[in-house]
Amino acid sequence: MAINQRLDIKQGQSLTMTPQLQQAIKLLQMSNLELAEFVEAELEKNPLLERDDSMSAERHEPDAPAPDGEGGEAGEIPAATGDETGDHSGESADAPQREERELDTDFDNVFTGGSMAEQEGGYDAFATNSFGDVGKGGSLKFDDPEFGFENTMAKEATLRDYLEEQIAVDFDDNKDQAIARLMLDYLDESGYFRTDVAALAERLGTTRERVEGILAKLQDMDPAGLFARNLSECLALQLKEQDRLDPAMQKLVENLDVLASHDLKKLKALCGVDDADLKEMISEIKALNPKPALEFEHFVSQTVVPDVLMKPLPKSKGGGWAVELNNDTLPRVLVNRRYYTEISNSAKQKKDKEYLSEQLNTANWLIKAMDQRAETILKTASQIILQQEDFFNYGVEYLKPLVLKDIAAVIGMHESTVSRVTTNKYIGTPRGVFELKYFFSSGVSSSDGAAEFSSEAVKSRIKGHIDAEPATAILSDDDLVDLLKKDGIEIARRTVAKYREAMKIPSSVQRRRQKNA
Repeated sequence: MAINQRLDIKQGQSLTMTPQLQQAIKLLQMSNLELAEFVEAELEKNPLLERDDSMSAERHEPDAPAPDGEGGEAGEIPAATGDETGDHSGESADAPQREERELDTDFDNVFTGGSMAEQEGGYDAFATNSFGDVGKGGSLKFDDPEFGFENTMAKEATLRDYLEEQIAVDFDDNKDQAIARLMLDYLDESGYFRTDVAALAERLGTTRERVEGILAKLQDMDPAGLFARNLSECLALQLKEQDRLDPAMQKLVENLDVLASHDLKKLKALCGVDDADLKEMISEIKALNPKPALEFEHFVSQTVVPDVLMKPLPKSKGGGWAVELNNDTLPRVLVNRRYYTEISNSAKQKKDKEYLSEQLNTANWLIKAMDQRAETILKTASQIILQQEDFFNYGVEYLKPLVLKDIAAVIGMHESTVSRVTTNKYIGTPRGVFELKYFFSSGVSSSDGAAEFSSEAVKSRIKGHIDAEPATAILSDDDLVDLLKKDGIEIARRTVAKYREAMKIPSSVQRRRQKNA
């Protein structure tokens, strides 16, 4: 067989992702807080971008007519209204345009979404705090702000300050004091000592015995329970401070797992006490503080900020729901075209002109991407509210089965786009703050096939039955299957057990022990 060379021409199609498109997809996955951090970085890098701090941006009122076109989510509709956001005012009309693909493209093999810990319900998404101006206090030296009243007020003592005062008194040796202060850095937010003593001694170039001796003195400090290495030690330190750490109580704190399972018969055998003594010991344990450091916490940290807000509309405006983006956390940027014109006129070298052109393209792209992101989030959230209106009106038992495909079909986008939009995005509702993904769940058909219940609705019914069970008639998983069948929900026993375990509800045996105790 002869070996030869040959040149062939073939026509084909391939999907090319530009760096800007890749970044746009990442923007779609970001929460408002993550987006704000990204914009801050862009403001530092791009001289043509500037922050829009004005509050004069036009916003559609809930009862305003819905605008025509793709972004027409705002306006009065029976179930939900949207607030169209995004600012095109900073875009340059004569800016060079690049041919770009739409964001609605399936790139699941390239990018994946992030996650965030979900906050429990109860948060009023529409409550706002208003603080009046605070005047300065009196002072003998009115010309020196250092002596103002607000600068001479006593500050609340922190846990570290409180412990450092005790260390200064309890440790005479300067080296021991230094080690003790260093060990403060290894306290977690609950007050537990979170490092290995041997490893710490090796790093400090001292003996393990010395570090353990310092730790023992630190564990005697107030409040009791600090510097414990686990829950058992924390409770033991508090009992020791109360002079209640006798052998029986020591056995009890060493067997907290048995206490958690409510196996009172085994506990009595381990501790060598009768029913009355065990009941009193358990009461003492419940009165202790498992997180002693929290005594010094004077603020409530909010870990989840909703990206979307919704509230009911009054009947005078047609009822339904109003939905809008949380503009308090949504960054706004503009392109400074005046500055671009001034600089471009004075730019003579080719590299300077290329740099300005690149920065202008980047700035215009960022505004366009942020606007498209806002519209996509608003569309998706509005449709979720439309689909799950019964949930917002009546509660979790009326949550309908919903999949990404259902929303994607309505808003005319790909499922992967809906997945990115609903990941790491939270909505503040009258029922609390929920991740948008919360409203997507599989369905369970009714016994007659006429209706379908979401898995969350089934879980809610299971929990309701268990909460209502009397101590004398604990429901088994088979009993729950029968009760659900009466509600028109026919599922297997193993499915009931799976849902119960997912909600961290103990088995019927464990619940019987708890209620008897």
